[in-house]
Amino acid sequence: MTARNRLAIAGLLCAAAVSGFLFAPVFGLAPLIVPVLVVVLVGYGCVESAVRWPKLVPWRPVLVLLGALLGLIESVLFPTTVVGVPTGETLRVLERGLTEGWLLTLQSTWPARPDAEQLLFVPLAVLLAVVLGLELLLRLRKPMVALLPGLAVVALGQAYQALTGFAALLAAIAYAVPAGVVLWAERPGRPGTRPRGGLQPARRASKARILLVVPTIVGVVAGSVLIGGFDPVGGDPYRLADGRLAPLQQNRLSNPLDQVAARLGDREREVFRYRSDAPVDRWRLVVLDGFDGANWSTGAQLRRMGTGLDGVPGGTESAADLRVRGGLGPWLPSQPVPVGVTGLAPLVDQSSGALLLDPPVPAGQEVSYRLSWSTPQIDAARLGVAPVDPHAAGGLGGLGVVPPEIGRLARDSVRGLRPTFQAALQLDRFLSENYQVAVGEDLPTGHGWPQLRHFLLESKRGTSEQFAAAYVLLARLNGIPARLVVGFRGSNKTEGDFKVVRNGDVLAWPEVAVEGVGWVPLDPTATATQSGRDQSGLAMAAAQARQQLPPENQLRPPQLPPGQQEDAGEQESGAAPMLWAVVAPVAGALLLLACWLVGVPLAKSVRARRRRRLAGADGVMGAWAEARDRIRAHGVPYRIGMTPRDLAESAGSMIGERTAEPVVRLAKVLDMALWSGVPVADGQPRRAWEEVREVRRALAARPLSTRLRAALELRTLLPTGRQQDRS
Repeated sequence: MTARNRLAIAGLLCAAAVSGFLFAPVFGLAPLIVPVLVVVLVGYGCVESAVRWPKLVPWRPVLVLLGALLGLIESVLFPTTVVGVPTGETLRVLERGLTEGWLLTLQSTWPARPDAEQLLFVPLAVLLAVVLGLELLLRLRKPMVALLPGLAVVALGQAYQALTGFAALLAAIAYAVPAGVVLWAERPGRPGTRPRGGLQPARRASKARILLVVPTIVGVVAGSVLIGGFDPVGGDPYRLADGRLAPLQQNRLSNPLDQVAARLGDREREVFRYRSDAPVDRWRLVVLDGFDGANWSTGAQLRRMGTGLDGVPGGTESAADLRVRGGLGPWLPSQPVPVGVTGLAPLVDQSSGALLLDPPVPAGQEVSYRLSWSTPQIDAARLGVAPVDPHAAGGLGGLGVVPPEIGRLARDSVRGLRPTFQAALQLDRFLSENYQVAVGEDLPTGHGWPQLRHFLLESKRGTSEQFAAAYVLLARLNGIPARLVVGFRGSNKTEGDFKVVRNGDVLAWPEVAVEGVGWVPLDPTATATQSGRDQSGLAMAAAQARQQLPPENQLRPPQLPPGQQEDAGEQESGAAPMLWAVVAPVAGALLLLACWLVGVPLAKSVRARRRRRLAGADGVMGAWAEARDRIRAHGVPYRIGMTPRDLAESAGSMIGERTAEPVVRLAKVLDMALWSGVPVADGQPRRAWEEVREVRRALAARPLSTRLRAALELRTLLPTGRQQDRS
């Protein structure tokens, strides 16, 4: 095997490795390094072995396949082996990684957990590209075709998570460099014999194909940068993960809202305990945003929890250790913005922070995990006058059939204020001051309109279940986006290092969507502040804003900044579509202009090189075609049936005799090559192209504007019939 053969193989394997590393946005780079390198190193070792022992050449793909699988077992699946010996568990994980790993990863948040059953599909895809690429390169001597399996892995990685901007540029270069090495090493060379077990030297081929590699690589790099960096509407690239959610093993989710009254009837039963490094005022289980008049439902979009999630920009991060006993169903205590979970692999709804363990914790058992979360920081005075966010998902959901008398109550509850967070605070105060929290044994239940109508208009007594449900519906009737959350209050009772949360701490509360802030929790029962429990984050800011709320008889709509109209929000929301309507046609026109300015001269240059490399009569014909097209580009008409002398006569009258003279001499060379019957000598194509150079010199003397128009003339790129070339 020659040095060029080894260089081509090394380039092919490096390109395959780069294709695997492009999954770094999905898993992170570190977990991919070892399995991908194992595959490419085993591939190279098997090639060298086949060179040393030629009898192994027919078995080379099998050796690469089995060797790489064994390497992956020893590196990625070693915990499932017994002292390195594969077990049944090893085979099960390998089979799951091969058949389901790609889907499990699509159902996960990213970066995904580098578990073997999820991660394995990446090195296995690289292994397939290595096996196919090596055989196509070594047996068929097709370097361009040998790179296609690796390109397929690149396309798969980009379909999972497309790189954008500068990262896309670096990735394109990282793949183009080893791919270019493969093509350079396999460029046409001197004839020779095929080494045993190695590559045959490439046969002499048209160098025009190699020249086309340059604009291809340039196009890939430019396309990556253009697609990744130019995004006038700010949209995210398409991902295969879009719309892929994690299915539940159980058919129906339990609704913790239905259990509020039952838990309050058994107040001392422990639910979970926790130890945290910051005050925790509430633990959430589920967010309910759907209502049909009788029942509440969750629109949770569940995914497998990856290694971590993004926190709130500028927020503070806290963590807690939790021990949860069975009895919560699949739900786990969580926070609005979880950023990481260790000890468990739960499902997560990123929009609400809800965590689920599927299948749930069995009754009588206990699970432990560490939860870290991010908390935004906001000033209470700013929060009190902030506008609500009517576009928040689920905030203005269903209302069912509203009882007629509820509409007037809803308007009176906010004192006619327009939808702002101040109106949300007024509604919170209205419920806490005019309704009573039920205690004792005879506790009301239910959260549909019949029970809520009775609570709002007759009994005016209820648990947090009725308070929260009534708040959300009254808020929606006033145009305030709201949703219902069920969970537990943070406990102030400790046992050792842990705080103990019991059934009596169960709580349902509303959340209001505030523009620029997110979902802000409220407590119309006011039990959290009355009990002296710790508050933090948005809950503390909302409580302070509530204290700063003016009395009802002094409420005034918050004043907008000077010069801003009441419909400013609508104008702002319509600005982006209007801007896009202007930017899109301009951007499209600029893109077409750039393609024209660059593409037409580049295509003409490539065509001229291809014609210049023709030999014999074809070389003379290529020279005539080049001269004809250059003259046509300067406005000289050409019709079917015109001879070179006819074209020379037209060119002389329109652009000068200096251009016509080399065309006349070229006509003589063309006549001798086509009609003399004598074999075309090597000197005739050379002489014909000398006349083409004279034509170019003559045309170069024309004005600059004329030469620019000729360089960008598109019609001369259109194919002409063979009949014209023979004229």
